[in-house]
Amino acid sequence: MRGLHLLLFICLLSFYLPSNCFATNETDKFALLSFKSLISNSLFGALSSWNDSLHYCQWQGVRCGNRHPDRVTVLSLGSLSLSGHISPSLANLTFLKSLNLSNNQLTGNIPIELGHLSRLQVLNLSVNNLAGNIPSTLGNCSNLGFLSLRTNNLQGAIPPQFGFLELLEELDISFNNFTESIPSTLGNLTHLSALLLDENNLDSFIPPSLGQLKALKHLTLSFNNLSGKIPHSIYNLSAMVKLDFAFNQLDGKLPSNFCDALHNLQHIYLFGNQFSGQIPISISNCSAMIMIDLSSNNFIGTIPYSIGTLQKLSWFSIESNLIKATGDDWRFFDSLTNCTFLQVLDLGSNLLQGMIPGSIANLSTSLKILGLGFNPISGNIPAEIGKLTNLITLELGLTFIEGTIPKEIGDLWKLGRLGLNENMLSGEIPSTLGNLTLMNALRLQNNAFTGSIPEELSNMQLLNTLNLSNNKFMGSIPKKLFNLHSLSISLDLSNNYLNGSLPPEIGQLNNLAEVYLSNNKLSGQIPSTIDGCHLLQILHLDGNQLNGSIPLSLSKMLGLQDLDISNNALSGPVPDFMGKMKLQYLNISFNNFEGELPKDGVFRNASAVDIRGNSKLCGGVPEMHLPKCVLDNQKKKHHSKIIIVIICCIGGIICLCITMFWIARFCWKKRSQNNPLPFVAKNSEYQKVSYNDILRDTDHFLSENLIGRGTFGAVYKAPMKFENVTTVAVKVLNLKQHGASKSFFSECEVLRKVRHRNLIKVLSSCSSIDHQGNDFKALIFEFMPNGSLETWLHPNTCTNRPFRSLSLIERLNIAIDVATALDYLHNHGPAPIVHCDLKPSNVLLNEDMTAHVGDFGLARFLVQPDSMSSLLTGSTTGLRGSIGYIPPEYGMGGQASVEGDAYSYGILLLEMFTGVCPTDERFRDGLSLHMHVEMAFSDHVIEIIDHKLFPINDGRENENADNIHNCLVSVIRCGLLCSKLSPKERIGIKEVVKELNSARMKLLR
Repeated sequence: MRGLHLLLFICLLSFYLPSNCFATNETDKFALLSFKSLISNSLFGALSSWNDSLHYCQWQGVRCGNRHPDRVTVLSLGSLSLSGHISPSLANLTFLKSLNLSNNQLTGNIPIELGHLSRLQVLNLSVNNLAGNIPSTLGNCSNLGFLSLRTNNLQGAIPPQFGFLELLEELDISFNNFTESIPSTLGNLTHLSALLLDENNLDSFIPPSLGQLKALKHLTLSFNNLSGKIPHSIYNLSAMVKLDFAFNQLDGKLPSNFCDALHNLQHIYLFGNQFSGQIPISISNCSAMIMIDLSSNNFIGTIPYSIGTLQKLSWFSIESNLIKATGDDWRFFDSLTNCTFLQVLDLGSNLLQGMIPGSIANLSTSLKILGLGFNPISGNIPAEIGKLTNLITLELGLTFIEGTIPKEIGDLWKLGRLGLNENMLSGEIPSTLGNLTLMNALRLQNNAFTGSIPEELSNMQLLNTLNLSNNKFMGSIPKKLFNLHSLSISLDLSNNYLNGSLPPEIGQLNNLAEVYLSNNKLSGQIPSTIDGCHLLQILHLDGNQLNGSIPLSLSKMLGLQDLDISNNALSGPVPDFMGKMKLQYLNISFNNFEGELPKDGVFRNASAVDIRGNSKLCGGVPEMHLPKCVLDNQKKKHHSKIIIVIICCIGGIICLCITMFWIARFCWKKRSQNNPLPFVAKNSEYQKVSYNDILRDTDHFLSENLIGRGTFGAVYKAPMKFENVTTVAVKVLNLKQHGASKSFFSECEVLRKVRHRNLIKVLSSCSSIDHQGNDFKALIFEFMPNGSLETWLHPNTCTNRPFRSLSLIERLNIAIDVATALDYLHNHGPAPIVHCDLKPSNVLLNEDMTAHVGDFGLARFLVQPDSMSSLLTGSTTGLRGSIGYIPPEYGMGGQASVEGDAYSYGILLLEMFTGVCPTDERFRDGLSLHMHVEMAFSDHVIEIIDHKLFPINDGRENENADNIHNCLVSVIRCGLLCSKLSPKERIGIKEVVKELNSARMKLLR
């Protein structure tokens, strides 16, 4: 009887409980394994835990429910570098509520089977390489509240079925290739708070049905092909916070009651459309407004005086419209004084007339950008403008302003961009401009400035663009101007009255891309040092009085594309090496060149070369229409005599060769011992140093003089005199250490072939015998008083010296210095060189914190120079580096490469800005510094930045917070892209230099 009752109880229990309480559900497991089977790559084996050693609910990224412990409810595998296809079997995870595969490298189509996931609430497939159409079946996921497909390659139309997702709160399908029109069914999404459709190719009109989205806060339709007018119903969305219709083809007028209902509106972007009519006065009713950008439209009329009632306004731009102002119309300047948070005021390219009012001094002291250029403004620049001390950009170009530059502009010490070009300004440039030490771009062209170019401009050590062309400057070019190593974009001094010779210091501009010195009165020869401008792409020296021949050093300017040396007095032959350069345009017309014209390179294209006015030229390709080059009889006889003399000498030379060979062999050993710098010092420019000199100056290698120790030796501080140097660093090789001798010769070979301001400078070396008869080798470098970057990033672990923390701008400058050095080694040296051991301890800092890359003991030439011995091979067999910085492919026997250096630099960059060493104890079980940073990028990037970069808040809001954040995002992005697992995915150092310079500009702005 008791057994019968037990059987009845079990039957009843089985009726009320689901079947999965009695048996493990295998459907979800097989679905996950099917998904894994289509994934071809993952970051550091992210799916390696997906095996039978763990229950599938414990696999990485998998979470199961509480009520149904064997059913998967969450699958989160974002930012793991997954590649492959999305398996349709995920549709079998019928209890799935959240699916996140964002920020990977997935390809293929979105499976239509995902529409069967009726419990799905979150679907995030953003930032992948998915293609094809959005499956309309996603409209069946009735519980979906968040849907993001942004930044893919999706195309076609937006499915109208999305309008059935009644619980949807955020829809983001921006940055794709969708076409056709916006489906009107989206107006059914009454819970929608964010609709983001920007950066597609949507056309047609904005459906009025969107005006039914009463909960909508963010509506972004920018960068599409939408046309027509904005539906009036949109202006009734009272919850709206951000309205972005930028860069479409929308037209019409803004209604007079534009802001009557939009009380919560904070951001409105309508720039790049075809709106017309006046700016409605009702815009002042949007009391929460922070940013207004109406630029690049056809607005007319005046700026409403009531604009000043928007006390929270930070950004106001109506650039490139038809707005006018005369007389009292300028009163809006007075009203803007109430906008105490105003940072950007751009009124350029309009019809503003008359004089700039003196009330400009009453504008917010927070103002950072002021644009008034390209207006018919007249009068003088008001001296009161000097009170806007936080300005970083001042644009007053292309107006009718006259008079002189007020010296008060020198008070704008934060100014980074100053545009006074195309005006009627005259007089001399005030020396107070030299106070603007943060200047990036100075444009004063097309005025009537006189006098000489002030030397004080050399104080602008961050200047990348200087344009003083089309003025009346006289005198010589100041040599100090060539100390501006920051000049990287353009130097334009053309069309002035500058005289004298072209200073040899021009070769110091080793980062500059364009030089224009045309139509001056420069004389003398083209300096041979010009090859120092190894990044130069455009060089215009035409219209001067230069003489002499084309210097041989020009052949080293491998990036030169546009060369104009016409209308001078240059002579001699046109060198053959010019046919081997990458020139795309060459103008040598109206000089005195003679001889045969080369036929290679740019000379093959007659339309790309101008040779007029050189009557003694001959040869060349037939399209040049030059006479043939013919040797006369005298030249033939002269050549015959030379041939006879050569034949007679051959016999004697053969006899001498044998004798010289034995003499050279006998002397080699003695010479190798006495030569202070093997491979490096083959001339007299290096001061000889003996073993006794080093022993004396290091106090017999006293420990108090020890400043560092590495794999192959120790570094001592010593008082030695070399030119202007009185203190040096002596690297003594430990020759008992395997590879130390090879490291010594490697470093000598590299350092004799490179010269760069961000590479450690070798002063001499010693290869001798110590007092015990053992071989002794040492290198003497310039001493870096601020030590290594390692001691600044991790002072507690490196030394007991209390260092202050490096500031953000100091770290950024150091990062740019190191990247510039690598760029030189990889792309601009005599042969591509790979450092192979980049880390903080090999980055040294001089007295002004300029970074120098050192320790080339593991360096490799990718292309063998002729003079290299077999000691330096391109193979990385047995290659050693430093743990944490070695690229993964080196550990698998990969070849040394510039991509390997990029990886080490990426880790170094991440370490500099997070303060975390790549060998930190937290990085275990496959976790790495790259992964640690990538998981926080980019929304939480501030959370992983070194806290020492942000001192304790004193209660005031950081006015530069946005710039700091944007700068850090750019820097961290560079670090992540450089340290990608696959070498093919890493960006080049040249791109890093550009990106970091851009980040520095963002920070300074």
